[in-house]
Amino acid sequence: MDTKLTLKLNQRIIEKAKEYASNKKMSLSRIVEAYLQSLTSENETSEFEISPFVKSIATGTEIPADLDHKKEYSDYLIEKYK
Repeated sequence: MDTKLTLKLNQRIIEKAKEYASNKKMSLSRIVEAYLQSLTSENETSEFEISPFVKSIATGTEIPADLDHKKEYSDYLIEKYK
């Protein structure tokens, strides 16, 4: 049985995801469902292959909303090349 789910996402991400879904000739709902299935099923094989990059960022770790990624990267580079 299908159930409706409301998600709040960045508009740019939604637009890119819709374009991706259109290119794959699939609904965005089906893609999200397959992704969530792959996250919650350790032994089952998914009909969609999730890229290693997406798997690597799907850790459940929350990133602070006020994170200044440019400053963080700058600090990282300064530390790296000391």
